[in-house]
Amino acid sequence: MSDDPQPQKPTEGWAAPAEPEAAEPGPPTEGKKPKRPKRTGLRRLLPTWRMVLGAFVICTMVLAALFFLGYSMVKIPPANALAMKQSNVYLYADGTEIARDGEVNRENVTLAQISKPAQHAILAAEDRDFYTESAVDPKAMLRAGWNTALGKGKQSGSTITQQYVKNYYLAQEQTVTRKVKEFFIAIKLDRETSKDEILEGYLNTSFFGRNAYGIQAAAQAYYGIDASELTAGQGAYLAALVNAPSQYDVTAHPENQKAAESRWNYVLDGMVDKGWLPPSERTGMKFPAPKETSGADTGMSGQRGYLVRAIKDELIRGGIVDEKSLDTGGYRITTTLQKKKQDAFVDAVNDQLMSKLDKNKRKVDGYVRAGGASVDPKTGKVVAMYGGIDYVKQYTNNATRRDFQVGSTFKPFVFTSAVENDSSTQDGRRITPNTIYDGSNKRPVQGWSGGAYSPENEDDGDYGDITVREATDKSVNSVYAQMAVDVGPAKVKRTALDLGLPADTPELQPYPSVALGVATASVLDMAEAYATLANHGKHGPYTMIEKVQRGGTDVDVPKRKTSQAVSREAADTTTSVLRSVVENGTATKALKADRPAAGKTGTAEEDTAAWFAGYTPDLATVVSVMGQDPVTAAHKSLYGVMGLDRINGGGAPTQIWAQYTKEALKGTPVRDFDLDVEEGSLESVAPPAQPSQAQSSPNTQEDPATNRPSDSTPSTDGGTTSGGPTTGGGASQGTATGGTATSGATSDGATGNTSDGGATGDTSDGGATGETTADGGTASDGGAATAGGGTPGAPGGTGP
Repeated sequence: MSDDPQPQKPTEGWAAPAEPEAAEPGPPTEGKKPKRPKRTGLRRLLPTWRMVLGAFVICTMVLAALFFLGYSMVKIPPANALAMKQSNVYLYADGTEIARDGEVNRENVTLAQISKPAQHAILAAEDRDFYTESAVDPKAMLRAGWNTALGKGKQSGSTITQQYVKNYYLAQEQTVTRKVKEFFIAIKLDRETSKDEILEGYLNTSFFGRNAYGIQAAAQAYYGIDASELTAGQGAYLAALVNAPSQYDVTAHPENQKAAESRWNYVLDGMVDKGWLPPSERTGMKFPAPKETSGADTGMSGQRGYLVRAIKDELIRGGIVDEKSLDTGGYRITTTLQKKKQDAFVDAVNDQLMSKLDKNKRKVDGYVRAGGASVDPKTGKVVAMYGGIDYVKQYTNNATRRDFQVGSTFKPFVFTSAVENDSSTQDGRRITPNTIYDGSNKRPVQGWSGGAYSPENEDDGDYGDITVREATDKSVNSVYAQMAVDVGPAKVKRTALDLGLPADTPELQPYPSVALGVATASVLDMAEAYATLANHGKHGPYTMIEKVQRGGTDVDVPKRKTSQAVSREAADTTTSVLRSVVENGTATKALKADRPAAGKTGTAEEDTAAWFAGYTPDLATVVSVMGQDPVTAAHKSLYGVMGLDRINGGGAPTQIWAQYTKEALKGTPVRDFDLDVEEGSLESVAPPAQPSQAQSSPNTQEDPATNRPSDSTPSTDGGTTSGGPTTGGGASQGTATGGTATSGATSDGATGNTSDGGATGDTSDGGATGETTADGGTASDGGAATAGGGTPGAPGGTGP
């Protein structure tokens, strides 16, 4: 019988199923491992937890190995060579040395010799958890790196310990190698040195600006006291300086006052948060303005300090050399400054202004400051600069500061904008040098929706119908305020920026008052803009840097780029109008330069500053005489300076300009302007009907054939002058600065209109009277103010 199973006969009633049923999975066969289900879809691309864990363990081991390797390899080095750091050498264009800034002003002190408020201020500014945290802050370092990668600027993630390591043991270069060394040295130092010793070293090595290294030198440089005497407010300001020494020095850069105070408040608030400063003491605390005298480095006396500071600012601002690298020294900087012209500028200021001051006799003479800048229009090179009487006595550079109104020197920008934009008057007449406006005093501006605005003319002069050229000669505010509205204040602002004024110029706002010069551009800014006019509308930023080397290797200096900022027609037509100002208007003193010249005078509100901005075909130069209290730094009026009733733009500023320009261009050929003026600019464009309020000047009747005053004669550049053109120091019949004079001109007479030294009547220089503003001040060269100190429709400013 076979062992194979035998087929069984189905039982009764059995039937086959329709479909065979799937067999139920039974228990696994003993001894066999079940198969893992295969990963499908996206899961195949993801690492398993075992892979992740393994990678983490391996990375941790590698990092730990690298850490211990770095910790063992990196040693705490000896102190760096900061105490023996190299000089930066600054040279004139011809290679003559201007100055060296290599001497380090430092006096090390112990922590006990630094006031507690000053210590706490530094901690609040730089590292509030210094005494409780580790030597490094990895989270802050990662955050700084992330912000830098996102383009938010270079961020600091360093603790005070790391900063001290960088200052004392390492160089300042931004490299990965240096950062790695800094990391390990900081950890070692924190294990081997007390926190007090680290803080003391940090306070003695930090740079505070003004060539002051260490808090003791900084206390002397900014406040004239020892570090032990520093108050919380003073310490907070010094702490703010560590972050950006050049930016937050409010005497060198008054325009950064708000930024400096913001940083100062941040430090004080941090001191309150940490319990280092009682809230009651914090409340009402006033910003402690530093003293102006640097007192740090006698090698920077005279003009040298001003020049070096301006050069450094350009190097840093232009991205040529960063501040920390510049601080390490070793740079050889050849500038565009020309020694002959620089000396001529200093001589002109001394001869025409400083030598005439008597501080013992007249207190107001002690307020006088002067600033000047001279630019080659073709190249944009700054060839000379006057920053002040002496860098170690008056620290603020008067050539670069931006806190005095430019006055009527702004008016040419309004006219340039009118020509550039082909603008018309309210009644549809095209604006040209001979377009006739209503020059009535306090004439309400038409077409401005921002509120009523009726600017005063100087000495409340009423001019009636007057051409744009004559209104520029006499600096008539009512005409230029109306012209600004006719052109459009926003377009005027755009033109000013195109010509060269910085976009962040304080008070440069699109209101009618912009025409009167409420903006506070610097002397150097204005020189750049006027150089654009002199260069037929071609603009390029000014430069003081010719060449930079370090260790014999050239440092890349970006090439200057120029563009046609405004049309040649607009620039040249403005030049033709400004030539008339020199020949017939408020700036006849400029004729003493013995060169064809164009320019405009200006005066700030309440006579706190007087300006002359002028140019020849070869040189654009701006001069400003300013008034400032040497103790409080408050702006002061210049009434009574040099024994005169006032200093206006046609006085000392123009005289300085003329002497400097004559000497600076001595030995060079005399060139005349090559002008391409606006088509139709020689034709008079009168209004369709005479305004009823217009008042004509004496002895002038309009000729119906020409729509010009019948006693007017064409000037040499196509304009008209009242009473005929003048030469030399002569004056024309009528006025030079806006008043009314007796018929007949004198060159040096005692009465009537004079161009030089007239005792009474209207004068272009040294006149006895000035415009009385509604709030009691006076303004010359077209200055005006409004009642209450405000300008309707122009928030935040008043006309000069």
